[in-house]
Amino acid sequence: MHLFYTPDIQPSVKQYFLNEEESKHCARVLRLNVGDEIQLIDGRGGFYVARIKDAHPKRTILDIVSVNEKYQQRNHYLHIAVAPTKNIERLEWFLEKATEIGIDEISLIICQRSERKEARVDRLNRIITSAVKQSIKAYHPVLNEPIPFAKFISAGLSGHGFIAHCNPGAKASLKSVLETGSKNTILIGPEGDFTENEVVAALNAGYKAITLGESRLRTETAALEACFEVNFLNRL
Repeated sequence: MHLFYTPDIQPSVKQYFLNEEESKHCARVLRLNVGDEIQLIDGRGGFYVARIKDAHPKRTILDIVSVNEKYQQRNHYLHIAVAPTKNIERLEWFLEKATEIGIDEISLIICQRSERKEARVDRLNRIITSAVKQSIKAYHPVLNEPIPFAKFISAGLSGHGFIAHCNPGAKASLKSVLETGSKNTILIGPEGDFTENEVVAALNAGYKAITLGESRLRTETAALEACFEVNFLNRL
């Protein structure tokens, strides 16, 4: 069945109109017609089954057949704050795969050693949306605008916080400190890692130092490893 992303839909509606872009895709590209059923997701947990009432290429009309307001709701919240990679395609790869695995929020943090200071959030959000549809996720991850590391840290910590780094010092495994079913924020540094001052600032702000294994990982690999590990531990 074909899936459409409709962030403005409300669970109470009985009828819905696809916007012009989605209507064109529905009626002309997919060649769907009256009576065909499609699926809708709102990005907030809502999963809808709808039937086409009028397959108009500019304003397709749908009758809502059923609604699940908490489709595949997870028992935890994962927020990864990652430094944008110099090669933007590596960040795009992370966003796509993390969305498929399961993530709730991503912040782009600009660190002292960051080689990339900006990113087009609109383009990155389109990649996330595509991954949401491909993996049939009813929850659309939040992608925040780039923010300086110090400002992100000073905003305060909600839930549990961890900083993954390769600098000397005591570090715990994520498995040993993660509380399943909880809200977690994990900091992932740029190519070249966090500076010692950044690590100290994070520790003073309540974050705990963790290791993601013995290998030295690329930024996007470390971020995805953290994403996978949190999801895996919450399934046990």
